[in-house]
Amino acid sequence: MTTTLFDKLNWRYATKKMDPAKPVPQDKVDQIIEAVRMAPTSSGTQPFHLFVVTNPDTRAEIRKVAWDQAQITDGSHLLVFAAWDNYTAERIDGVVGQMEAERGKNERLSGYYDNLKSTYLPRDAEVNYNHAARQAYIGLGFALAAAAELEIDSTPMEGFDADKVDAILGLREKGLRSVVLLPLGYRQEDGDWLVKMKKVRKPREEFVTEVA
Repeated sequence: MTTTLFDKLNWRYATKKMDPAKPVPQDKVDQIIEAVRMAPTSSGTQPFHLFVVTNPDTRAEIRKVAWDQAQITDGSHLLVFAAWDNYTAERIDGVVGQMEAERGKNERLSGYYDNLKSTYLPRDAEVNYNHAARQAYIGLGFALAAAAELEIDSTPMEGFDADKVDAILGLREKGLRSVVLLPLGYRQEDGDWLVKMKKVRKPREEFVTEVA
């Protein structure tokens, strides 16, 4: 019987115990990274950066400021989604420059991004950071789905001190702020209290309202 993406999404769960003896193969990590890179973002700006942390000492430091969540060090890879701290003319012009280099110049495209700058640049930096952070979550969703498709375990995490993670990775100097963490690894079933539990989601009739 063919296994579908929906089967894999039902298979995945927020893994609580990862096996430190089973690293994720690089080719599978690369596929997850590519899924994040291909994720849609508002106006195609891709206003976040993905850090792939494998260094054990760095992951140990992050674990200390992330509620001591063991998956950070027991998994083999830690993805850190870091959003732009603000939209700037230089950043938006960089997006336009790449598009023009790959697609050719287009007055309609240039006008679109001029309007975007007139909307984004006057806004408060915190408003712009929050907007960029929401784009990072789209990338997170693609990473979770890709990991499930590949039968790689993952656990999205908001439970961490963002300022301290920023300091560990030197993000503020790069104009970035950490948004969410995603350890990757393989479940260790004998140490995971959640692994055998039924997946629980609201029923469709409660969760979905169809407006015809």
